[in-house]
Amino acid sequence: MSSSEMDKKDFIEYSYTVIIPCRNEEKYIGLCLDSIVNLDYPKDKLTVIVSDGKSTDNTRLIIEDYSKKHAFIQFHLNEKQSAPYAFNYGIENAKSDVLIILGAHSEVDSQYLKECNKAFCKSTEIGCVGGVLTNVFFDDDSKAIGAAMSSGFGVGNASFRTGDFEGYVDTVAFGAYKIGVFETIGNFDISLTRNQDDELNYRLTSGGFKIWLSKSIKSKYYVRASFSKLWKQYYQYGYWKVYVNKKHKTITTVRQLIPFLFVMFLIASGTSALIIKETLFLSIPILMLYILLAFYSSFKAEKVNNFKVVYSFLILHLSYGKGYLDGIIRFIIFNKQPSIKNEQLSR
Repeated sequence: MSSSEMDKKDFIEYSYTVIIPCRNEEKYIGLCLDSIVNLDYPKDKLTVIVSDGKSTDNTRLIIEDYSKKHAFIQFHLNEKQSAPYAFNYGIENAKSDVLIILGAHSEVDSQYLKECNKAFCKSTEIGCVGGVLTNVFFDDDSKAIGAAMSSGFGVGNASFRTGDFEGYVDTVAFGAYKIGVFETIGNFDISLTRNQDDELNYRLTSGGFKIWLSKSIKSKYYVRASFSKLWKQYYQYGYWKVYVNKKHKTITTVRQLIPFLFVMFLIASGTSALIIKETLFLSIPILMLYILLAFYSSFKAEKVNNFKVVYSFLILHLSYGKGYLDGIIRFIIFNKQPSIKNEQLSR
């Protein structure tokens, strides 16, 4: 049998449900839905559920307009205004083979679903597939933030952002999950404001399934143009990561510790310098090395303000590390539940 015959035999044209949580996304939801409408895929094998968390702008009107024009697009009112509730609604109402979680700030490539099919066919052990994000910028700030978020120095080995790897990974963005996976590992954790997909992916890989990252599964992501929003976003990532770790009684990935250790180093250096000034001679070289590596990494990006990229690196690392530290204090040391403030999304 030829390789082409084998490919044809092994290929499966899955049916898909796409769930999109959103709130006040009038600037982006139309672009996201347009990309789905333009998918090169049979629409009778596609259902799109847009779960709106009581938007106060024109988001709902835009979604309802799309649902009138396209029968496969559905509007859902998310009374809980929470992404995990939206995801679980998608799981519970999906009549498809695969569920995709998608962000309203994203656009998918026209071959997205066909490439997901190809990725699933690589192994019966694969329970989730995903691809690489290409950042879309609006100004110098967002371009610098995007460069930092696409750098290994900025986000470690998060290959779905850096695009430097194809194969088995521990997590992906906008994962496509076989519906049968949820029967084994359960649904999304509704107690999590952030890190819901990371936590689910940890249960998925612990449950014997695998996650495949394909460079051919392509999507775009509209980068936040605000340094303050970036700080809040990554602070919450760090904060909620500790909550997940405590729940599972393990550290899910090693890379999550690096920003926390960096923050602890800064705190220890500053404290020791107040007591023994000579310790500055030990900490300054390490800080200088960090700055040099940050600038070196920023130079790899084209046509960006290098100082803003370095500033973005600092925000990514310090905010995540600070959130992780606060999470340890609240969840581990004082054994408390998440604060009301941090149950609210920064979007």
